[in-house]
Amino acid sequence: MTLSRYAVPVLLLALSSLSLGSTVAQDKTANIEPSANDAQRVNVHDFGAVGDGVTDETEAFQKALDSLGAVGGVVYVPQGQYRFSGSLNVPQGATLRGPWNSVTAHNGCRDRGLPKPTDDGATFLVTGNAGNEDADAFITLNTNSVLQGVVLYWPEQKDNDVPTPYPWAVKMRGKNPAILDVELLNPYNGIDASRNERALIRNIHGQPLRRGIFVDRIYDIGRIENVHFNPWWSMKPKLFGWQQANGEAFIFKRTDWHYVLNTFCFGYAVGYEFGGSADGVCNGNFLGIGADSCHTSVLIEQSAVFGVLITNGEFVAMHGENPTQVVASKTNSGSVRFANCAFWGPCEQIARISGSDRGMIGFSDCEFVQWDRGNKGKAAIQIDGGSVMIRGCNFQENKKQISISENTKRVVVTDNFVKGKVRIDSNCANARIEGNLGD
Repeated sequence: MTLSRYAVPVLLLALSSLSLGSTVAQDKTANIEPSANDAQRVNVHDFGAVGDGVTDETEAFQKALDSLGAVGGVVYVPQGQYRFSGSLNVPQGATLRGPWNSVTAHNGCRDRGLPKPTDDGATFLVTGNAGNEDADAFITLNTNSVLQGVVLYWPEQKDNDVPTPYPWAVKMRGKNPAILDVELLNPYNGIDASRNERALIRNIHGQPLRRGIFVDRIYDIGRIENVHFNPWWSMKPKLFGWQQANGEAFIFKRTDWHYVLNTFCFGYAVGYEFGGSADGVCNGNFLGIGADSCHTSVLIEQSAVFGVLITNGEFVAMHGENPTQVVASKTNSGSVRFANCAFWGPCEQIARISGSDRGMIGFSDCEFVQWDRGNKGKAAIQIDGGSVMIRGCNFQENKKQISISENTKRVVVTDNFVKGKVRIDSNCANARIEGNLGD
């Protein structure tokens, strides 16, 4: 049979539609099997895993992971509830993969009748090492190993009490480990991303209670992208109040040019902490980051001389006795620059800046919206040490803008807009203050 020149395109279109329809139907299914392109793949159920939420699955999962051997591959976890009393080690080159193709969320599931973490996807119910945060992490990733597409949930954690300590949910070691598309619903400690090279953390949601992500001893560039820590699991007063007083969302110590993009946290004592350890200090490129409803949005204890660069950030501090967006300690001897950032919320001050003679803090093209919530005459920015540059910013409260003490090494405050009159007090002998305009 010969097809006409009109029938061939129609037939091809029909076949394409069937193929597309099959793909769409598959994409709507939570329980998607690994691609046929995976070099080697096994299913945890073939090693004795049950997924009933009761059976201890630790041994079955570890057998499945170890079965991949040196060649690596994928251990697939179908939809179900998997309880663990022990820890898992993901060997080099292995991927532990659940059914989610994008990070899920269970926000408000306890109070709003929405799906619970045990209702869909592959949920790991972590019960081991309660009360011992120094024990081995629940999951350890090694060189080229990956955790993807699952939910980690601590079912014995109480949602309205001081939280029980647990060890890290995930520990990343070796070279190129990755955690992708994972919900860390309510860990005490989230991700220990230290002592590795080029770790990739992407598409992570949840509510770590004590620490979110800890970075230290990184000797090659690491990447953190699209990580959002919100109180989706619980905002009940006793637990959430403890988190706001004690929690630290993102902690950076010794790292070699970390790249951090589109990250956010809500309700922590410290949103972003930059410091040092015995292995060195922090430097990196931070774009589109945010911290809301914190005691201190950004804490700078130490930084590298070549800098921490923060661009397009938004920071809100509003809790505690002295909520402040940016606090730079006397120990800082490096450089931190804020560019095109916004600061607002009923805080006491936008920034309290100290630092050694080598410390440098800069603000350029930033918006300062609220400060001095008690109307006690506090300046938006208080400078008590180091070197500071404030240029091209907009102070939107009709209150004192800047106070500079004699301990400041040098300061430049130029070409800023202020609401009302310019109110800048300076006792610094090496200051350039000019071109600032009131309305």
